[in-house]
Amino acid sequence: MKSASGQEKSIVVRRFDPARFVALVRKESLQAMRDPSTLLIALVLPLILLFLFAYAVSLDVRHVRIGVVLESPGATARTLADAFSGTHYLDVTFAYDRREVVGKLIAGELRGYVVIPQNFERHFADTGSPLVQIITDGSQPNTANFVANYAQGVVQTWMANLTGTIPMPAVQLEPRYWFNPELASRRALVPGAIAIIMTIIGTLLTALVVAREWERGTMEAILSTPASVLEILVGKLLPYFVLGMLSTLIAAALAAFLFDVPLRGSLFALLVLSAVFMMPALGQGLLISSLARNQFLASQLALFSGYLPAFMLSGFLFEIDAMPAPIRAITWLIPARYFVSSLKTIFLAGDVWSVFLPDLLGMATIGLIFFLIAQRYTRKSLE
Repeated sequence: MKSASGQEKSIVVRRFDPARFVALVRKESLQAMRDPSTLLIALVLPLILLFLFAYAVSLDVRHVRIGVVLESPGATARTLADAFSGTHYLDVTFAYDRREVVGKLIAGELRGYVVIPQNFERHFADTGSPLVQIITDGSQPNTANFVANYAQGVVQTWMANLTGTIPMPAVQLEPRYWFNPELASRRALVPGAIAIIMTIIGTLLTALVVAREWERGTMEAILSTPASVLEILVGKLLPYFVLGMLSTLIAAALAAFLFDVPLRGSLFALLVLSAVFMMPALGQGLLISSLARNQFLASQLALFSGYLPAFMLSGFLFEIDAMPAPIRAITWLIPARYFVSSLKTIFLAGDVWSVFLPDLLGMATIGLIFFLIAQRYTRKSLE
């Protein structure tokens, strides 16, 4: 090819060189192993978060603090008051005047209280039905509903035991709970927590590491070498892909052996799902670092565009079907949505590939889009 001055110029096409690629991977691996912050995010942070999600976050309602105000001095009223203390779902504080518990309810020390009034005995003798007042703290609606419903259940059970007659319904239901017979929230939360942890590792770690290279100027030095953009990007991501897979195995082992979450599926399916999910997680981090070549800005973008959507819109804590239609549409763009669904399936149900395959396709598509945009943007920055 001739230039305007008549001199010939040759166009060098950068082809994929395996030896050069291995050298880039080795260089990035050594750099990751020598960086304490990288190992902290990849190996220590997942353990801390998994313990928090397993022990600190719980949807099980147990040991709810309530008060029982016994204003009636009768023996029948006392047996009803004693019935509230016979369950591990409630922690009962007894009082003889409602003014003793009102302040505790306002201060949040109690979630509600039950009043057995002075005319309880007379009303019960005249009508045959107990007269009870139930007051709950409406600032926590779910707990308030639990206190009200369970208090009513205690009164009904006490009434049935007192009269010796238990009314039989016309239709008797026998519920069966599949996949989680104990209805333990930990078994539903821990698999989803693994997806949140992997989002943090893939997105935040990649965004920080690559942005740091842009800050230091070493990224420009690497891009000026004969290595192609594809070699550089894949070479930088591969070590963190391996770290992410290692973190997945550690988290799965803790879930199964320490947190008593059954792994009913195969290890092969778990690894396949995790490997595909790392594509959009790492690709998003790479894209963020290409757009924001500053560690602080990259970390903020990773948290706001990666962690928060994964936490709020993946179905980890909040049911997607209960969200408004526009928000439900947005959830299809969140990679963690697919991973949370597959993780809950593989842990609690087993290898259900009719669920896995659409999730794999969704994660792979989003990951490919992230990677192509990052590659294109990096190539433009070189020109």
